[in-house]
Amino acid sequence: MSRCRSCDEVLTDFEACRKSVDTDEYIDLCNQCFNSINDDVVSVERRDLMHDYDDKPGLDHDQLDDYDYNNYLDNHNFEEDY
Repeated sequence: MSRCRSCDEVLTDFEACRKSVDTDEYIDLCNQCFNSINDDVVSVERRDLMHDYDDKPGLDHDQLDDYDYNNYLDNHNFEEDY
């Protein structure tokens, strides 16, 4: 069980699988804490693990398509390492 590095909340699967594109390391922040650094960090997210309770702060669930994992991979040239 992973916990948020900032607030110590238990992470959902979606939150626990968020990785930094620059470092290829897991970010380990809950959505609320990640929202505070979202503009400074480029991340890859696994939308297939997202549930309604993983909805990002400030976005409607319908808007997530613009930020989802698959769209990110389609718009960037790098190999996925899992």
